[in-house]
Amino acid sequence: MSVSDVLSPFTAWKNLLRDPVTIRDPLTERPGAPRYRGFHQNDIDKCIGCGTCEAICQNAAIDMVPVPGIDTRQGDSGLRPRIDYGRCCWCALCVDVCMTSSLGMSNEYVWVEADPDAFRFIPGVDAKPWDQQPLGYHRPDGHRLTAEDRIEMREMAPELRIDSFAEIVDGYSIEQARLEANRCVSCGLCIATCPTHMAIPDYIAAVRDGDYERGVRLLYETNPFSAVCGRVCTHKCETSCAARHEGDPIAIRWLKRHIMDQVTPEQCRAIVGGPGAATGKSVAIVGAGPAGLTAAFDLARQGHAVTVFEALDQPGGMTRWGIPEYRLPYDAIDRDVDIIRSVGVDIRCNMRIGRDISLDALHQQHDAVLLALGLQLGRATRIPGSDHQDVRRAVDLLRRITAGEDIGTPRQAVVIGGGNVAMDIARSLARLQRQAYGEVRVTLTALEDLDHFLADAEEIKEAGEEGVEILDSRGPQQVLIENGRVTGLKTWRVKAIFDEQGRFAPTYDETDERLHAGDMVVEAIGQMADTDLLGEALTEQLEWQRGRLQVDAAGRTSEAWLWAAGDMVRGPDVVTAVADGHRVAASIHAALGATAATKAEAP
Repeated sequence: MSVSDVLSPFTAWKNLLRDPVTIRDPLTERPGAPRYRGFHQNDIDKCIGCGTCEAICQNAAIDMVPVPGIDTRQGDSGLRPRIDYGRCCWCALCVDVCMTSSLGMSNEYVWVEADPDAFRFIPGVDAKPWDQQPLGYHRPDGHRLTAEDRIEMREMAPELRIDSFAEIVDGYSIEQARLEANRCVSCGLCIATCPTHMAIPDYIAAVRDGDYERGVRLLYETNPFSAVCGRVCTHKCETSCAARHEGDPIAIRWLKRHIMDQVTPEQCRAIVGGPGAATGKSVAIVGAGPAGLTAAFDLARQGHAVTVFEALDQPGGMTRWGIPEYRLPYDAIDRDVDIIRSVGVDIRCNMRIGRDISLDALHQQHDAVLLALGLQLGRATRIPGSDHQDVRRAVDLLRRITAGEDIGTPRQAVVIGGGNVAMDIARSLARLQRQAYGEVRVTLTALEDLDHFLADAEEIKEAGEEGVEILDSRGPQQVLIENGRVTGLKTWRVKAIFDEQGRFAPTYDETDERLHAGDMVVEAIGQMADTDLLGEALTEQLEWQRGRLQVDAAGRTSEAWLWAAGDMVRGPDVVTAVADGHRVAASIHAALGATAATKAEAP
């Protein structure tokens, strides 16, 4: 042992009279550095309760808890983070990942409290002295743990797509899909917004992992129309996505499509499986659209014999007959329909109720009957001249275009309406004009200003790219007719659409009049169901409100044997129709089970 080894312990005595560099006692203040990571703060008004802070915490120091006075709403779980400082290691990952930048950390680190439970509190809710303290750690500008911009979806160029009805969107490659999936923080806010409550974070994780079999299994738990919805879903889930607060929302719809694109129909059928064990019960479903076929899918897997009656020659409902092929290729519809058939659903096309078989006969032959009618009929403006044969309804034209019929393509067309159906027929006419005449001459007019069009923003954008002239705030007044032929449409500028009580009562500036040339005028202002098949007596017995069939929460009509679902009940939306199909299938299954139990108990 050396002399220095012997003396080294005594060298510490030189620090005996120096001031300590730590705190002598809690009353002797030594402030933290300006960006010190101290006790948490949270701006409750900015917080959306997404739970990304809870998910990223490696020490389980954060729990999302309900807070009185904060309600669950779209895009906000109603929960707020509670921090447990017995577990927190002050790493600030929760601050770095916060999607709204609501979470921060003060530079306060001294807190004396006798009650250990006090060190588990909800920042921003449980008042603390440092709540408004400006110093501390907050996420630096430009610092992100996830990418802000979504992976761009490749599309066919306008000058190429206008010549055909080929699908516009290419779909993600595996590499692109994984990059997009990596942006998802699995907050789950999207689940509540999705009408079918799909396991969105889980199937996005399956994309990230490259496990497409798991992805398909997750999709089919809640949506047997995943190939369709992967293309034309209204994707309201993306409006709740936490990522939209710091960039683009996750491309949830495109990732759903990507999963379906990676798996063959044979693999899908193997994953989904066959029908359930037979129950001896049978169900008749009128209408082979998303609501009817979803209900059929569920009921067949539960063992019931299901027969679907479809008036037209192919199933799919308004997804096939109302959405152009450039948005939704027919093979995507066929793929979903074939999977539904594979679980034992019998789909009988060219069977119109009231013509080929009566609704009463279905009632007599089956244990339950479901009406799942789409909105096949277009509404009329009833303006002067609208009864002319060249004033057409958009849904009729779209159905005829799908069927490959000659609609008499106009050289010039005027479309009335600002919804997706209006955009669909305008863009379809543009393609037909380009093929027939080499140019596009379509004008679209709508009551709403452009910011309040009901059509999807991408539809409006793409219609403009394809040469459709879009005129907003124009109210149709008269179809112009000369020598028995339609020559155009007269419109006035719209001053207001609703009155002070919020009722539909458009007012116009008559001095701002425009004439829009066209040899065909197309009305795309709304749709309704064809209820003639019900017959007068049943129509009178059922309850209606503004053209919608009224049902209870489970989809049952006022007639105990009859259920209803889909567009005729909820309005036009594919994913909502799917959710409705699930709901009514559960109700029918429960009713059939109750019937069987009652018969079994009978003496």
